[in-house]
Amino acid sequence: MKQLRSLTELLQYAQEVGPLTISVACAEDAEVLEAVEEARKKGIAKAFLVGDADKIRSVASGLGVDLTPYDVVDEKGGEAAASLRAVELVSSGQADILMKGMVKTANFLRGVLNKEKGLRSGSLLSHVYIHEVENYDRIFFIADPAFNMYPDLGAKVGIIDNTVQLAHAFGVECPKVAALGAVEVVNADMPPTLDAANLTQMNRRGQIKGCLVDGPLALDNAVSEESARHKGIVSDVAGHADILLVPNIEAGNMLAKAIIYFARNKTAGLVLGAKAPVVLTSRADSSETKLLSIASAVALAAFQKKKKRG
Repeated sequence: MKQLRSLTELLQYAQEVGPLTISVACAEDAEVLEAVEEARKKGIAKAFLVGDADKIRSVASGLGVDLTPYDVVDEKGGEAAASLRAVELVSSGQADILMKGMVKTANFLRGVLNKEKGLRSGSLLSHVYIHEVENYDRIFFIADPAFNMYPDLGAKVGIIDNTVQLAHAFGVECPKVAALGAVEVVNADMPPTLDAANLTQMNRRGQIKGCLVDGPLALDNAVSEESARHKGIVSDVAGHADILLVPNIEAGNMLAKAIIYFARNKTAGLVLGAKAPVVLTSRADSSETKLLSIASAVALAAFQKKKKRG
């Protein structure tokens, strides 16, 4: 497949490989239901709506959404029970993607991590923001801005592996990973620069596969050829990064939100590393972000299915 260079192209691609099936935990959420309905209309996804059926019908009625095309799964046992029921639909193969609705994140993730019915894969769970930013010729993947607070070297390897698979699903054959720091030189007093240098070497020796890693790189020389050239940095990643590996949750969260609020952009977000893609959006996210997150999950699920078939 050709590389997807915008989230508009992503929507078109999701229509080509869809519809896949979403399982929505606690689906009595107007914004989530709106996004799921839009995805259904575009031919991207079908859905199981799990939760209090009376509340789901009430919310749908208020939105003018006809529930006839959906499978409504009545579960009145509370958030934890509805989350586990939604997870089970994915782990049993009836659905391809899990999505969070009107449920606390902790209860939702308990279902994901349930030892018997959950979606544990043995990989680290990590979060990624996917950004289309005006005037750039590619999509950026920021990892991890939400899940792993202060990842050590091993966790950063797991975050890279998860995000590289997503980039492959977007048609990026050899994603360029910039291991970010405040500076582009190794400094013994700045641990993120040491991790970045180690990750670069691990990639060169084949311990991190499917991508090209370089670091430490400051943000400016990771995304700007001119900045990299000005500082005399010779690197295939500098100025061309696809994946921005942040040193900790504060840096990632601030970078992602700066893009969302200060730039002309389109954004999606996913949880990676489970047996299936997980759409976990914030109530503050726009309906467009929720729809694009669903489309991202469809692209990843289709890629994983194709990979399994060989």
